[in-house]
Amino acid sequence: MYNYKKIPILEMIFYRRIGVHDVRIAALTKTKWVVILLLSACIPTDHTSGYSVQRLAVVDEQPSGNHSIFEKYSSPVEVSFVREAGDDLERMISQLPGETLLDNRWTRLYEQDLGIKLRYDWIAKGDVYGQKLGVSLASGRIPDVVKVNPYQLRQLSNAGLIQDLSEVYTTYTSPFAKSILEAEGSGPFDAATIDGKLMAIPETASSIETAQYLWVRTDWLERLGLQPPETMEDVLDISKAFTIEDPDGNGEPDTYGLALTNHLWDPVMGVAGLMAGYGAYPNIWIKDADGKLVYGGIQPEVREALQVLQTMYLEGQLDPEFSYKKGTQAVRLIKDGKIGMLYGEQWTPFMIQSSREDDAEADWQAYPIVAESGRQIKVPLRTNAWQYFAVRKGYAHPEVVMKLMNLHLQTNWGEQAQYETYYNDDSKAVWMLSPVTPFPGTKNLDAYRQIREAQRSGNLAVLQDEASAIQKRIEAYVTEDVESGWGWNQTYGPTGAFSIADGYERNGQLLYDQFTGGITETMIDRQMILNDLQLEAYMNIILGRPIEEFDQFVKNWLKLGGEQITTEVNTWLKTKTALER
Repeated sequence: MYNYKKIPILEMIFYRRIGVHDVRIAALTKTKWVVILLLSACIPTDHTSGYSVQRLAVVDEQPSGNHSIFEKYSSPVEVSFVREAGDDLERMISQLPGETLLDNRWTRLYEQDLGIKLRYDWIAKGDVYGQKLGVSLASGRIPDVVKVNPYQLRQLSNAGLIQDLSEVYTTYTSPFAKSILEAEGSGPFDAATIDGKLMAIPETASSIETAQYLWVRTDWLERLGLQPPETMEDVLDISKAFTIEDPDGNGEPDTYGLALTNHLWDPVMGVAGLMAGYGAYPNIWIKDADGKLVYGGIQPEVREALQVLQTMYLEGQLDPEFSYKKGTQAVRLIKDGKIGMLYGEQWTPFMIQSSREDDAEADWQAYPIVAESGRQIKVPLRTNAWQYFAVRKGYAHPEVVMKLMNLHLQTNWGEQAQYETYYNDDSKAVWMLSPVTPFPGTKNLDAYRQIREAQRSGNLAVLQDEASAIQKRIEAYVTEDVESGWGWNQTYGPTGAFSIADGYERNGQLLYDQFTGGITETMIDRQMILNDLQLEAYMNIILGRPIEEFDQFVKNWLKLGGEQITTEVNTWLKTKTALER
C-alpha cells in the first residue's frame, strides 16, 4: 500500500504566488483547545522576477470622510509581522547593497510616505517558519498583522484573537486597491467573512493563473515523426512512443512519457490536466445536472482517469519512483532529458528550461489540454486566493494593513508606477521585500495581450514597465539567441502559454470552482483528513490496486465528513443565490 504519510500534504511551487507545504497540529488557545491546521505559505523567488504588468489607470483617490487614505501619521506607528525567509530571498538581498530584510527600499518607503515602521517579531526559513507560526497561532502570541490561510483564519476568529476589519476595508481602501482586490468578485471576501464580519483582508489573484497546459518535447515529436496531440488518445499514443521508441536516441529504455510528482495536485507535473480530459475535476466543486454542488474528486469520471493512469504506470510510462518524489526531485529527470510530457501552469518553462543545459536541441511547446474523442474540454480553475492578512485583536491601528496595501499597489501599478525601483530591479524581485504584496490578478494575461497588440501594430514603444521588460527578453532570445529569454518566449510569446489561455477564455472553456465561500465548520476538523484519504486512494490505484477501491474511497469520503461538507456547501449556495436575486 502506498504510504501517504511519507510525503508532504501539499507541495506546490506557484509562479508569483502561494504554495502550501506543511500541516501542523497545535493546541491550547487561551482556555480552549484549538486545532491549528497550518498550511504555511511559501513564495519561491526563482520564477518571480518581472512577471508581466499592465499599468493600470488610477481612479480618483480622494478619500471619503475627513481623513486621507495616503496621509502620513503625525507620529510614527509601529506594526509587527513575522516573516518567512528562504535561500533565494537571501541571495537576492545579498545583491542589493545597503539593504536587508529589516531595512530596505520598502521599509523606508512605508516610513517615509506613511509614517509606518515595520518590525518582525521573528524571521525563519522553511519548515522552521511553519513550526514557529503554528506555535505562535496556537498560543495566541501573534504579531499585529499575520498572514494566514483560510483554516488558520477560522481558528483565530473562533478563538477571538483577531478583530473585525469591515470598517477598515470600507474606510481605508483606495478605489484603485478596491478595483484590484474585488476583480474576481466577492469570493475571496466571502471566504474571509465569518458571522457577517470581515475578519481579514484577502490577497487576491486570478483563477486563470491556475489553468493547465500540456508541455511536450517537440524535438522528440519530430524525431519520431509524431504530430501534436488533439485528443487524449493522441496523448496516450505519444506517451507510449516516448517510452518505448528511444526518443533521445541513446539506445537505452530510459525515457518516460509523462512526469508526475508524489503530490498529485502539484501545479506542475500534477494530474489535473490529464483528468480534465475525461471530464474529471478532482479538486474543485462543480454543479451536477440538478444545479447542486458536488465535489469533483468523488465523481465517476475520476474512476476512468485513474484507470488510465494505472495503465500508464504499469506499462512503464511513468517514473516507477514518482510516488516518492516531490517536485524538486522529479524535476531532475526533466533536466536529465528523460521526460517527454507533463501538465503544468504557465510558469512551467522556467522549470523545464534546465533540460536545455546539457542538450541544446531540447525544445518544449505548450499545447491546450485535450479531451477524449467525443468530449468537449473544460479547463478547471482553482480558487486562487489562499492567503489573508488578519489583525491582532487590541492592536490600535488596524487600518495599517490597508494603508500598506494601497501604497504597494499604487507604487507598482499606479499611473506614476516606479516598477524598476520597487517591483523588478534589474531582474531582481524586490517586491518581495515588502511584507504585503497585493497585485492585479490578471496582470500576466494583460501583459501578454499588451505585448501581442504591440507586436501586431509594430509599435513596441507603447509597452510599459513589466510588459516592456518581458518583450526585451523575448527579443533577446529570438534575435540574439540569449538563452535566458527562452522561458519568457514560451510563456508570453506568440505561441506561448498565455496565447492558449487567451483561447481558453475566448472559447468559453474555463471551468471555475463553483464554491468560493469560506471554510465551513466541518471543513475545519475534517478537510485535511479527507484530503489525505483522497490522495492515498488515488495513489494506491495508480500504483496498481484494484479500481474498485475508488468506490470504497467515495463511501469513506462521504462517511468521514464529506456528506456534511456537501450539505454545508449547498447551504452556502442557496444563501448566495438568494442574495443575488
